[in-house]
Amino acid sequence: MLKIGVVGGTGYTGVELLRLIALHPQAELACITSRSEKGLAVSDLFPNLRGHIDIAFSDPADAPLKDCNLVFFATPNGIAMQHAVELLDAGVKLVDLAADFRLKDEALWTDWYKDASRTGKHACPQLLEQAVYGLPEVNREQIKTAQLVANPGCYPTAVQLAFLPLIEAGIVDVSRLIADAKSGVSGAGRGANVGALLAESSESMKAYAVAGHRHLPEIKQGLQNAHGAEVGLTFVPHLTPMIRGIHATCYAELTSNSDLQSLFAERYKNEPFVDVLPAGAHPETRSVKGVNTCRIAVHQPQGANTVVILSVIDNLVKGAAGQAIHNMNLMCGLDETLGLNAVALMP
Repeated sequence: MLKIGVVGGTGYTGVELLRLIALHPQAELACITSRSEKGLAVSDLFPNLRGHIDIAFSDPADAPLKDCNLVFFATPNGIAMQHAVELLDAGVKLVDLAADFRLKDEALWTDWYKDASRTGKHACPQLLEQAVYGLPEVNREQIKTAQLVANPGCYPTAVQLAFLPLIEAGIVDVSRLIADAKSGVSGAGRGANVGALLAESSESMKAYAVAGHRHLPEIKQGLQNAHGAEVGLTFVPHLTPMIRGIHATCYAELTSNSDLQSLFAERYKNEPFVDVLPAGAHPETRSVKGVNTCRIAVHQPQGANTVVILSVIDNLVKGAAGQAIHNMNLMCGLDETLGLNAVALMP
């Protein structure tokens, strides 16, 4: 059994991670940290875990993190980088669900995340190159030997999986990519936030961060790695009145003809958590609720040269905790689907 630590187990991503670990046949929770809730039974804060997790939250300073095989950081940006060196030196494997290690360029990280650091600088830039970007559909082999994995963001997961087959095949104009993405309110986190209140977000929909969302450089980094050069991407996120889910509608201009359905089916035929739907399908966010699956459909409206890819995920599972478990399985030599073969909740 793997001894697992979770740093920051009180947010939506944290509780989803705890739910998945509790049902994992090869993992046991050694400690779950929270400064604000230390001493409180985990099941008292999250009653859905009653009967599955019987330990209390501990203070991070007292938690036996160095005795764990693997530690997840389900914390805000800027926390994992403060502890990574010490834990890695102790031989602990790390999966960071925040953005501390997603960007390889230190200056780029500073441009987008300097407010997450007390000093305005990255605490351990020497680890940025070592960290493996944890998108298994791209970096599976590197993840298997990694000690430090940067778990992808939710929007970047849905958008990259939508565009990758086209970019890898070299059949689209990479200077004019567009991603129009919608997310449920759980993506804003569990903290007090007026914009996430029911009276504020229900029966309404809005775009936000049009001038530049923090996930933009992460998405571009992944697409540029696939293309081998700069790409042009317009990314516009939206907040929708639902709790879970991301729906990314992605557009690109074809530069050559191709059987798009076959292209996507072939690219993802061996991927356990990507489901390429039949031609003409329209995936729904409810079809992935609670599971680690990305469902994708590809369209070429009116037979013109614009390709439209529809990509849906659960932002808390494939977009966060489920992908983190997938990475854990790969890092620890387990069957990569272990603990993740659930059926989506309907309705």
